[in-house]
Amino acid sequence: MVEHSKGTRPSQQQNSNGLVIAAHGRHYLVQAKVGDASLKLQCVTRGKKSDVAVGDHVKLKLTSFNQGVIESIEERNSLLYRSDQYKAKLLAANITQLFIVVATEPSFSDDLISRALVAAEAASIKAHIVLNKTDIIEALGKTRQRLQMYADLDYLVHEVSARAFPEQTCATLQPLLAGQSTILIGQSGMGKSSLINLIVPDADIAVCEISAALDTGKHTTTFTRLYEMDATDQSLDSNPANIIDSPGFQEFGLYQLSEGMLERAFVEFTAYLGKCKFYNCHHLIEPDCAILRAVKNNSISPMRHQLYVQLLHESSQKPY
Repeated sequence: MVEHSKGTRPSQQQNSNGLVIAAHGRHYLVQAKVGDASLKLQCVTRGKKSDVAVGDHVKLKLTSFNQGVIESIEERNSLLYRSDQYKAKLLAANITQLFIVVATEPSFSDDLISRALVAAEAASIKAHIVLNKTDIIEALGKTRQRLQMYADLDYLVHEVSARAFPEQTCATLQPLLAGQSTILIGQSGMGKSSLINLIVPDADIAVCEISAALDTGKHTTTFTRLYEMDATDQSLDSNPANIIDSPGFQEFGLYQLSEGMLERAFVEFTAYLGKCKFYNCHHLIEPDCAILRAVKNNSISPMRHQLYVQLLHESSQKPY
């Protein structure tokens, strides 16, 4: 169902500005204000363009009382996306922080965590790790040990349990969300939906409305969606906050990152950049490489360096 407030009925071909709150293929749901009416519009782009992301501020033209065409995208402050050898998958635009959600069980992928952290660094987006299901005590110690590597790199790890300790979870996360545009990513089963339902009132209702508008049936986890948080949760001098839920996925390709972007996106490399014997060192097999010395001395995790090597290989596979 597409809602609009009481007021003047918008006319066709009227121009408006809007915020993209959901995306499924080339179909988008846009929150727009037309005159004194607040609407959720089913929108498409002109031609076959699919370069619109959830969180984009767009200019659009109404084609009916509940439909429109996106004419242009306003300048973005940030864009988070993943890519393989052939195409890119936009995750969200204009976000200020990334929450990587993991859990004590099922097991999570260190590769996905590290790739998400690299993507955040490359896009100048602050990254947090949220450890959910801390009530599963038997797995908590081992999980903390696995996450210590990221804590040692100064990434904040927040421990919560959405179902067992909902009040404490809200007390932990809500101050971090205030005034921010936050995207939650993670593998399936980590509890992202439980966190969203806890933080956002009526999230389930919103999901059903968005699913109907985008014609996705009951498969509500197959699209990215934005929720505007309750204004009462915000401090008086803060910006309006929103939170974006993304589908669970197992892979995070970063083929779009160049060699220079990659070496700067590994925060532990920073102290050693520019100290190699050769100015164009790739940090692979070169003699007197400061990065390789740090790996040998365990100042840089061998696993993280191996990921850098893998990402460097992937970035060289892009078709030209």
